[in-house]
Amino acid sequence: MSANLAKLEQHLATRSYVEGYTPSQADVLVFKAISAPSAEYPHVTRWYNHIKSYAAEHSALPGSSTAGEAFIGGESAAPAADAEGDDEIDLFGSDDEEDAEAERIKAERVAAYNVKKAGKAKPAAKSIVTMDIKPWDDETDMAELERRVRAIEIDGLVWGGGKLVPIGYGIKKLQINIVIEDEKVSTDELQERIAKDFEEGDEEPGIGDLVQSTDIAAMQKL
Repeated sequence: MSANLAKLEQHLATRSYVEGYTPSQADVLVFKAISAPSAEYPHVTRWYNHIKSYAAEHSALPGSSTAGEAFIGGESAAPAADAEGDDEIDLFGSDDEEDAEAERIKAERVAAYNVKKAGKAKPAAKSIVTMDIKPWDDETDMAELERRVRAIEIDGLVWGGGKLVPIGYGIKKLQINIVIEDEKVSTDELQERIAKDFEEGDEEPGIGDLVQSTDIAAMQKL
């Protein structure tokens, strides 16, 4: 019994084992049919030395030897088959084996892509908010009110454009836009902070002495 080294060389050019992705009885069968491969068959030589390292475990390797039978037969076996006109002999492995290898490669690429994708930080969810801030009366210094509103600093909060909008009796409200990171900034907490009166220890007087009320006029996800 001898192995068809040319056929085996073609098969192992894209595979590590005779069948599947781990050593099996198919490898043992073909291994025993080879005395020693020559340098003419580098892939067979690589595989042969690898399977040889399992010599003490050959009998315990899993699987069937059936797949290995396709590679048993001398170098003359292929020409003889050609002479008989048997066009169905597959010298390069079955389509099923090629499909399995293609699926394995595809799965590896998908897994690598998913790992890479998971490693990328997702952009923070943000919203743009339009807030109305009403003063106590028409004598409120709106420039000071806006300055003190904008002085509020919160991680994830960016102040945008603002304008004064008449609401009657000579009173104007401050309508101001802000961009917030949803996980970091609560509009309720921001409104409470704007309405807060001055307390001892504050770095700057509270705005509550200038602000009558605040309302969220509009809110939209970015």
